[in-house]
Order: sequence, then structure tokens, then C-alpha cells
Amino acid sequence: MALRFIGIDPETGGQFSPTVWIDQERRELVFQGWKPSTQLEAECAAFEVPGHAKGIPEGEAVIRIPARMAHMIREACDAVERPDIR
Repeated sequence: MALRFIGIDPETGGQFSPTVWIDQERRELVFQGWKPSTQLEAECAAFEVPGHAKGIPEGEAVIRIPARMAHMIREACDAVERPDIR
């Protein structure tokens, strides 16, 4: 795996660390964030999306990323789409 660091929550204060990377080999976005509350996770699991089963499949997770990191997520999206990132 060839992770490329994009950014960390600017308000981390050295204690928390929501982070954005891209996996250059797999061309995927990688996020580290806060675990959701049990209530939020249950709400996400109950959400109905046409063509998909309810629930959170094994191997997937719900995470929270602060909106102040939106620019980092945009940067990661742009970077992972570039054909020359390998």
C-alpha cells in the first residue's frame, strides 16, 4: 500500500486526529475519523437506499469527519483521480 498523506484536522490540538490519505496503488480515499454514536450508527444502518440492503455490511464502518476538512477531501478526490499518481 502506498499511502499519501493529504491532511489532518487543523483543530486536532494534538489529541484527536481525523485524517485523510489516498491509497495510490488502489486509487482509494482513506479516512480516519471519530466513531459515531450508537444512535447515529443505528440511523445509518436503518437508512433505505434503492437497490441496497439495509444495514452496514461486515468490513464496512460509519465514521465522522468534521466539515472543516472538506477542502482536504476535495484535494484527495482530485489527487486520486489523476492518472499519474502511481
